This record gives sequence, C-alpha cells and structure tokens, in this order.
Amino acid sequence: MEDVLVIMINLLLLSVDAIMASDGLVLSPKGVNYEVAALMAVKKEMIDELKVMDGWDINSVDPCTWNMVGCSPEGFVTSLEMASKGLSGTLSANIGNLNHLRTMLLQNNHLMGPIPAEIGRLSELQTLDLSGNQFAGEIPSSLGFLTHLSYLRLSRNRLSGQIPQLVANLTGIFFLDLSFNNLSGPTPKILAKDYSITGNSFLCSSSPSKNCLAAPRLMNETVPLQKGSKHHHWVLSLAMGVSCTFVISLMLLVCWVHWYRSRLLFNSHVQQDYEFEIGHLKRFPFRELQHATGNFSSKNILGHGGFGVVYKGCLQNKTLVAVKRLKDPNYTGEVQFQTEVEMIGLALHRNLLRLYGFCMTPEERLLVYPYMPNGSVADRLRETGQEKPSLDWIRRLHIAVGASRGLLYLHEQCNPKIIHRDVKAANILLDESFEAVVGDFGLAKLLDCRDSHVTTAVRGTVGHIAPEYLSTGQSSEKTDVFGFGILLLELITGQKALDAGNGQIQKGMILDWVRTLYEEKRLEVIVDRDLKGCYDVVELEIAVELALQCTQSHPNLRPKMSEVLKVLEGLVGQSGTDDPQLASNTYEARTCSFSRHYSDIHEEHSFIIEAMELSGPR
Repeated sequence: MEDVLVIMINLLLLSVDAIMASDGLVLSPKGVNYEVAALMAVKKEMIDELKVMDGWDINSVDPCTWNMVGCSPEGFVTSLEMASKGLSGTLSANIGNLNHLRTMLLQNNHLMGPIPAEIGRLSELQTLDLSGNQFAGEIPSSLGFLTHLSYLRLSRNRLSGQIPQLVANLTGIFFLDLSFNNLSGPTPKILAKDYSITGNSFLCSSSPSKNCLAAPRLMNETVPLQKGSKHHHWVLSLAMGVSCTFVISLMLLVCWVHWYRSRLLFNSHVQQDYEFEIGHLKRFPFRELQHATGNFSSKNILGHGGFGVVYKGCLQNKTLVAVKRLKDPNYTGEVQFQTEVEMIGLALHRNLLRLYGFCMTPEERLLVYPYMPNGSVADRLRETGQEKPSLDWIRRLHIAVGASRGLLYLHEQCNPKIIHRDVKAANILLDESFEAVVGDFGLAKLLDCRDSHVTTAVRGTVGHIAPEYLSTGQSSEKTDVFGFGILLLELITGQKALDAGNGQIQKGMILDWVRTLYEEKRLEVIVDRDLKGCYDVVELEIAVELALQCTQSHPNLRPKMSEVLKVLEGLVGQSGTDDPQLASNTYEARTCSFSRHYSDIHEEHSFIIEAMELSGPR
C-alpha cells in the first residue's frame, strides 16, 4: 500500500511540474537562468579532463552557444550530446531542471554513482543513452514516467536490483537496452518494441520461483507491517482515496492543457504536416522546404537516384541544406517511417552524413541533410581538363579511409546495426575539407516495406552488387564490403563500374578487367590517367590487392571493415599526417612515377555510361 502511495505522490509532483513547464509558469529571480544554473551544476559534479566544457560560463544568459548543447528555436535547451568525451565523476540531480530536454547522450564515458531519479521529471525526453559508463545502484522507477521516451540505453554499467515494472510497462519505446549489468530478480514482461537484457546473470524468468533470487532489500527500505490496527488501515485508506482523487483531477487538467496547446500548435502550422518530432531531429514544415528549394526548382537539383531527387536549399537562417524528396511517399506507413528515421538520426559519426531533420505529410516524405560543398566522389572523378585533379592519389586514399570508418561504425557500433546495401562513389560525399562522408545509409530499409533482417528485394546498382545479394536477396556486412571494394577500384581507376559499348551493357566489368591486369602484373594500366603518374607503386599494389580481397565471390572470404580500415590506415600513415591537404603537398613533392606515356595506356578500355540503378527505391 505504501509503495502505491509513493508512486502516486511522484505522479502528483510530475503533474505539477508538467503544468508549470508547459505554460511557462516557472519564474526565476532577476538575472538568473535556471537552465544555465542546471548545466553549471552538471559541470560541477563531472570531472572534465579533456576540457570539453570549458566554454560553459555561469555568467552567460544563453547556453545555446555552448559546446554539446542544442536548443529549440524558442531558446530552450533540448539536447545534450556528450558521448565519448572522457567525462568522469557523477551526474547531477539538477539535470532534472532542464524541463525541455529531449535528447541526452552520455554514452561511453566514465561516469559513476547512481542514475538520478530526477531524470523522471524530464517529461519531454525522447532519447536517453547512458550506456558504457560505471553507473551503479538501481534503475530509477521514475524513468517509467517518461511517456515520450522512444530510445533508452543503460547497457554496460554496474546497475543492480530488479527491472522496475514502470520501465517495463513503457509502450512507446522502440529500443530498450539493459544488457550487461548486474540486474537480478524476476524479469517482468517488457512492452518495448525491441529490447535486450542479455549479460545479467542473476535475472530469471518472469514467473518467480524458488530458483529466482529476489533483489537485496535496501537498508532504508521500510518493511511492510504484518499486524496493524484498524485505525491505521482506515487512515491509510482515506489518504489513498484523497490522493487518488487529487491526482486524477490534476492529470485531467494536464491532459486538457496539453490538448489545448497542441491544438493551437497544429493550427499555427501547415495543416497537412504531421505533428510529431523524433529524438533530436527537427520536423520541418513542408512550406519551409518549399521556400528553401525554390518550390523544388529544377535549377536546384543536386542529383537523382533510386531514392528520389535531391535539391539544394537555403533555410531562413541562411543554412545550406540538401533536401531529399523521396519517391513513393506512401510506400511506408507513419509508424515505420518514424521508427527508421529515428534509427538513422541516432547514427552520429564524422564520416556519416548527419540527418538534420525530416518532413512528412500525407503526400510527401522528405529528409534534410547538411549541404556538401564538394559534391560526391563520383562528381570529382568525372572532372576533366584540369591541370591538377581535385582528387590526387593521397586524397583518394584518405577518402577510402574515411568511407571505411563510416561503414565500420554502421556495422559494429550501431545497435541495431545498419547495412548500407549501395556503397558506391555517388554515395560518398565530400565536405569542405574533402573529408569522406557516407550518405544514403539506412534508406534501403526505410523504403522497403518487405524488409527483414536478412532477406529483402534487391536494391542497389548493377556493378556494385555482391553476387550472393543479386542471386538470393540475402545481404550482410559483407555485402557492403563488396561494394567498398568496387568503390576502391573506382578511386584507383577513376572509372565507372561497368564497361559499355554501343549502348549495350557488355559482360566485361571493372572487376574482371582489374583481376586480369593484376595477374599480368600490369597495374600501371588501370591507374586514372588524370593522376599523370603521381602515385606510389607499392601503395597501388596494396590497394588493388585489398580491393580484390573485398570483392571475392564468397562473402566469408571477404575481410571485415575493421580489417580493411587497418590496411588503409597503414597506407595513409606512410604520409606522416592525417591532414589530406598537407599529405598531398608532401606526397607531390616526394614522388611522381611515370611508367609510360599515358596517352597510350587507357585506349584499351573506355567507360562511357553511368552504372544502372535497379528500379524502385533501394
């Protein structure tokens, strides 16, 4: 009885917080910003050896410019992205004062102590990742009050005790990860759409039995009374009745307030836009993207593909973006689109194209990405007539390294893992520093309603598709490794994946051609003549060998991306710097190897058509 009363009191407090926060009733003394105060309290209890929070200033009135802090257009703190920052210490209970927080990423640090129960006050929180730390103690039951939570990871910590029933009852979570802790006791029925509890040796089946060890009782936990007076029970019953009535009344009031506010919000936007937001992604009104792209003018088209058309756009704040207008907008339902976009948005890596946001109406599905000023690798390889190519030999090696790092992250560090299924030069973009950025990842699953974990309708580009995927529809990480091998050959040769003549696709493909020349020890023939002989013969041989290993017919014979990356990092390391521009200058001064006159070399083969895409979204 007492436990139920405690839960109801917590609900009462949360309801009051929700009402006050939703209507902006939280007042502060003059000159005090409660969000600044909360963030400074968080900073105070953390040990920041890498000085990543040095820019956080108690005298600031606007934390939106601080490192790792994201804000809404209204100026409220909505995200803390502090993953892998070398932070230690504890997480302050003041985190619960960031009433508008929607995303909190603290994974892969060294934080310890308990998870603050005050996180349960963050009623707008949608994404919470505390994995890979040293948090101890029990999972706060208050996390079960976070009804908007869609992604919760507490894995690889030292959490103990039972799985709270309130957390298990959350129905809106797409992925719940409690794996590799010290949880114990019976496993409740978990209502999340997907979850993992592996690595908890003391958990047992959901039905308690004599073999199921209950979690140890806390020292300060009250033992329920076995005997009590009628007066005690009458008082408790009365308190319960009054509390229930009060809480129900407040909850009805909260529901009315949020209904009224959401109605106002809905009427203030274009009517055809769905009103939901996903994690830390921004939901763009359709009219805003119309305006940004000049009503999707053909003059702003950056490219076409199996997924749709990509337009260059300029937002109201002058930010340049790339807007991908997806084909077949009704191909996926609202729930599937929401789930898959959430997964794509959570993949954050310097060599992956970050998803800014999305737009969804009954007739449209659009994704918004940062604009890449140097286009794609395919664009740069097509450049002709330049005295010096924009992609010299060492820069091409750096591009291969960056692309392999991005794919490695998708395969081994995303949960669930993401298989790209269309790795090619056109999908490797280049930022202002010519850093490789892998684009279009996750979209194959997003737009394939028949998708499963293993077998799908074939999506991809002829010449880049692994043989087992083309014949059986079965894809895996090794499917991407095959595509990366072809990409590496494109970087080396500067050519497209297919050999063509008279408009008809011929049997000969770049892979067969390279294999033949490799066996004949004539690798100088395959090198892009735009390089004008400026390449290293030893590096060329290693790169070709790696590409041929990646494109072996049987997937089990192909290396993993981690093994591919190790070889490529060894090649790039020979230049003595990770800066591709400095490396290029050093390399150019060091070597230019002309094996023979290049006007005679590439007459044997000519690649004149774009690799064909299979019909439909990939």
